[in-house]
Amino acid sequence: MAYYRINGGKRLEGAVTISGAKNAALAIIPAVILSGESCLLENLPEIEDVRIVEEILTSMGADISRTPDGSMRIDPSGISTFSVTGEMVSSMRASYYLLGALLGRYKKAEIALPGGCAIGQRPIDQHIKGMRALGADIVIQGGSVKARADRLRGAEIYLDVVSVGATINIMLAAVAAEGQTIIANAAKEPHVVDVANFLNMMGANVKGAGTDVIRIQGGRRLHGCTYAVIPDQIEAGTFMIAAAATRGDVVIHGCIPTHMEALTAKLLEMGVRVTENDDSIRVRPQGVQRAVNVKTQVYPGFPTDLQQPMTSLLCMANGVSTVSETIFERRFMHLDELRRMGAHIKLMDHSTILIEGVRELYGAPVTVTDLRAGAALIVAGLMAKGVTEIYETSYIDRGYEHLEDKLRSLGAKIERLTVD
Repeated sequence: MAYYRINGGKRLEGAVTISGAKNAALAIIPAVILSGESCLLENLPEIEDVRIVEEILTSMGADISRTPDGSMRIDPSGISTFSVTGEMVSSMRASYYLLGALLGRYKKAEIALPGGCAIGQRPIDQHIKGMRALGADIVIQGGSVKARADRLRGAEIYLDVVSVGATINIMLAAVAAEGQTIIANAAKEPHVVDVANFLNMMGANVKGAGTDVIRIQGGRRLHGCTYAVIPDQIEAGTFMIAAAATRGDVVIHGCIPTHMEALTAKLLEMGVRVTENDDSIRVRPQGVQRAVNVKTQVYPGFPTDLQQPMTSLLCMANGVSTVSETIFERRFMHLDELRRMGAHIKLMDHSTILIEGVRELYGAPVTVTDLRAGAALIVAGLMAKGVTEIYETSYIDRGYEHLEDKLRSLGAKIERLTVD
């Protein structure tokens, strides 16, 4: 079993380059199925979840190869199975994108109900609602979603809740439907826009991505293409927070500053100096870091995926902060681990915590409960005095590419070790 050992209290300095976006890549890779032709995907992150979806497509019959620069060439023409129910599928949340892609291309699919990090209820009812509106017959049976359609027809679909996954999944199926599909109350996250751009690069007609109404003119012939995935918004935010947490001076290259505006605003409010350029952000100290209040919201609000790392940063801010989590109800599972390190955190109710800033955090053995909790514990370990050992690092590997190497390049004392 691998674990991280961090000797904390070291100031991060230097430059780091952000990898491709996990959440975009995990939708774009299955979307290649819709083209029926070879596609070259560039700037994919080297993370566990990408490796899993690559294995899934290979097991379905797709021909996948890597270029010397790490790009992935996918030829889906050999896909011969439309039932994907193995353990790999059920362990990864984004496996549900296979539903929209297979239904759009082959008019049938059977996908194991998705799993992923245990951060709360993430039902797929809006996905199913959208597929049924497009004309699919869907049943949930034996732990799998089974979908079939003689033909798909465009429809007006209003999402009852803003859902990134449902928005993308409906887009995937809708590009193959006859006529126009309108998705109202759509998610606006950057990776929704990236998937729409990829579909358009293949020949689709998707308009309005990035707004709350997406219009898709379906039924167009799709083809292969070359496409580069956008930078990872959450990785960029994690490094911004880590720089602030260690009172460091870090330039984050290869990011999109407009994607980071909600986090940037909070860091500025805390008293951190943030400077933006075209594709980079510099974070450095500027006096005492003040407590702030944070409330997660759908994009362009404060990202739920950065709430946990931000919580670690606020543990040593001057004053009392509140953090409200409005997206997932189990995103406070890491609090006991932070308390082991000396944090003063009080759970006010199921969705709000109160953080009283302390002068020091202290290294301790802690255990990761989910992907972004892992990032939070790394931020805490970088801040803390002494040695922090972080266990269950497989969660972190799912979403961060070579994280310890990037941190070491900035001066962090972090190493990956193994224990029986």
